Formats: sequence, C-alpha cells, structure tokens
Amino acid sequence: MEGEIWSTGPHRRVQTKSAVPPPGSAPAATILVVGDSLSAEYGIPRGTGWVSLLAMKLRTERPDVQVVNASISGDTTAGGRSRLPAALAQVRPVLVVIELGGNDALRGLDLNSSQQNLEAMIEASRAVNARVVLVGMQVPPNYGPDYSAKFSAMFANLAKKYRTGLVPFFLQGIADRPDAAQLFQPDRIHPREEAHPRMLANVWPEIKKQL
Repeated sequence: MEGEIWSTGPHRRVQTKSAVPPPGSAPAATILVVGDSLSAEYGIPRGTGWVSLLAMKLRTERPDVQVVNASISGDTTAGGRSRLPAALAQVRPVLVVIELGGNDALRGLDLNSSQQNLEAMIEASRAVNARVVLVGMQVPPNYGPDYSAKFSAMFANLAKKYRTGLVPFFLQGIADRPDAAQLFQPDRIHPREEAHPRMLANVWPEIKKQL
C-alpha cells in the first residue's frame, strides 16, 4: 500500500510516487492513517488490509469521507514524526490515525523517545485542527514484564493526557486467541488477510466516534 491512496469514492484508487496526494487534491473530509507494516498490507494481497476495508466501509456509511494511507513497512515513531508534517500540510485531514510503536518495541528502543515522538505527532495533528486516534499495541511477555507493561500503558497515558481516541490493543481477538498462530504469517508478526476484518472492527468504533 505504500505510495498508494485509497479513496471512498468509486474507482478512486490512485497510484502516486509518494504516500500522500499532491497539495489541494484531497477533499475536505479525509482520514490520514500513519502506520507501519500492519497498516501497509505487508505480505497480503493489495486491497485486503484493514485500511482498504475501512475505505470500503466508508463508501457505504460515510461517502463524504476518504482515506489516505501513509503507512510504511518497518516505520517507527521517529519515522512517523519526521514525515507527518508534510503529510498534514498536503492532506489537511480531519482525523489522523496513528498506528506506530510496534517496531520501536521490536528494536528495543527507549520508550521515553517513543512517547515523545507520539506526543509530537499528536500535537502536530492538533495544530491543523485534526482529531487523533491512537492505535495501541502490546508486546509479548518475553520482553520483560516491566517493559511490556510500560509499553502498553504508554498509549493509554497519552490518550488520557491529550484526550484522543484510543484503541487499547490493535490485535485484540487475534494475537490473544488460543489458535493465534493460524491468523499470522510464518514470521508470527504480521497477520494474515483473514485477520484484517477483525483489525478494522477493533479500530472502527473509535474512528466513527471521532467523525
């Protein structure tokens, strides 16, 4: 999905060289998704990820709103922070969905830096009058109980501080199932195509609330 735009209008999938459309080309009501591989359709057919499913849902329920997916596989909160200002300037979204942090944990990055990056992204979004939904993640216990607890709490604490929307656990009903392995690709990190409807179901209530 990197470098592509999904719109809620019919036949409006547009190929571009960047992850956002040219200045002034997006309609007034736009949701900007800034995420990593979980939102960039890594390892699954194009058009089957949760962001694409969101665009399809909006065509029926909110045809006045389109989705711009600016997600990049492997991205961290630092990467999202650095590229968000340009995306905001071009898209001028009404809502920003921030789905980042998982790669920070995988790389064992300092949580204070991750938190500062997410705060900067929230503040930048607020500066253009965009509402925010934070998509929270959890990490396995093998990262250590202290790190795991602090990582999970980081999203909730930021949502409370800035009064943003919050998805407590993006992979709820997927990673915490007894048969979770069946819903993940062989790397055991990226969900299979069949898990993405549930991922959308986890995010949609918060998105709907903010629109």
